[in-house]
This record gives sequence, C-alpha cells and structure tokens, in this order.
Amino acid sequence: QVQLVESGGGLVQPGGSLRLSCAASGSIFRIVLMGWYRQAPGKQRELVATITTGGYTNYADSAKGRFTISRINAKNTVDLQMNSLKPEDTAVYYCYLRTSYSNYWGQGTQVTVSS
Repeated sequence: QVQLVESGGGLVQPGGSLRLSCAASGSIFRIVLMGWYRQAPGKQRELVATITTGGYTNYADSAKGRFTISRINAKNTVDLQMNSLKPEDTAVYYCYLRTSYSNYWGQGTQVTVSS
C-alpha cells in the first residue's frame, strides 16, 4: 500500500508564494519520478512539474520561471515552491508518483489565488 500525503495549500494573494510538500510512504519500489499535477474547475488535470530520481526536471510552460520542484530521494518527498502566483494558478494540486510498476496519486490540496 502506497500513500501520498500533501500539505501546504491555501489562500494567497496574487504575486504571493506557497510551498507544497508531498511525502510518500508504504511499499515503494523502483521510483521513476515524482511530481505535481493540477486540476482547475471544469478543466482536465494537467502537468505542473516532475522530477526523476536522477534529478531531471520537466515543467509546464505555465510553471517555468515561477515554480521550482525539488526532491529528497532518501525520504521519498517532493516539494513545489510556487512564486509569483496568479489567479489562473487556482486549482487542486495533486502529488504524483510513478514507479516501474504503477502510478499513484495523492488526494489533492487546494490552492486559491485571489485578492
């Protein structure tokens, strides 16, 4: 059983910052990558950023230059530092874990950017 627990969401004003954290626990074997996706109301879930075990990162165009993903392999944790937040960043953010055998999702944390 694999569990992903997210934290750090909330309400922030435009231009502000938030840091999301995700900790994976359970029977985890052969992690390929961890990352973050988001889903806004009425829209499909979309990639935000991922990071491989080797440290290779991939960002959505909307996240480049504003968001930074980082990971501690030994602790199976992944963080997302989000700066210069915009109202269009409002969404539920989901932690994602891919192993050689399966994919796992967290329950999501709400991020709301509003004045």
